[in-house]
Amino acid sequence: MWIGHCNYSYHLEGYEDIRHQSYDSFLMRLQTEGLAEATIEDQHFALEYGDIILVPSGCYYHLKVHPDTPSGDFHIFANGDWIDQWWTELNQPFHVKVSDARQMTTLWNFLSTETRRPPTEQNHELIGYFFKSICLLIKQETIARSAKKRPFVVTEMMRYIEEHALDTFMIEEVARSVDLSVSRSVHLFKEYTGKTMIEYAHDIRLTAAISQMKYTNMTLDHIAENCGFGNYPYFHRVFKKAYGQAPGQYRRSL
Repeated sequence: MWIGHCNYSYHLEGYEDIRHQSYDSFLMRLQTEGLAEATIEDQHFALEYGDIILVPSGCYYHLKVHPDTPSGDFHIFANGDWIDQWWTELNQPFHVKVSDARQMTTLWNFLSTETRRPPTEQNHELIGYFFKSICLLIKQETIARSAKKRPFVVTEMMRYIEEHALDTFMIEEVARSVDLSVSRSVHLFKEYTGKTMIEYAHDIRLTAAISQMKYTNMTLDHIAENCGFGNYPYFHRVFKKAYGQAPGQYRRSL
């Protein structure tokens, strides 16, 4: 697998690029700030924060940033058997919306920094891992959205809960993160996941608690607090309902 130019661009005065046969390598572009427009073959996309376009070689490609709408993006060029296989398994979409753009931006920034080093200082194994991580996250997004045909806003709520499950959060905060009312967000989440937001958070917290029971010497009180349950009695009640035994009994069985 070859990984070529990887960089960040910011346009204040507009920008336009037309490629009738795209580039000679696979192009991936993540919109990180502002707005842009892209046409790939006969499909048009209005791009905002978190939008990724995927452009294989040989395709018509037109990118436009209007002078009055500043735009920032990460982009990378690559080719090889691995990315061809990934692209085939992805069912070849030209556009993917990611629910956690911060995570993707962090990875892309690491990759960009590593590829800017002098060739003798570059860690090519690390570059490959960063690039494959980006690709696999994109694949995860497409699988998550297509598996149950759920709206993107539900995936966004799931990602918010996953990020904050081990802390104390309120349903209102989840709703606010996707600009929905509490009642609407609660209804959509339950409809498309089959669980309430708290039940989904409990699944994450219980998984973390079991891991800490297995691999640390922390007390159960400490684990309860550390995994977002707040106190041991609440942790005990949720754990026993899920697994049919108390946390202490479960830990001894390990």
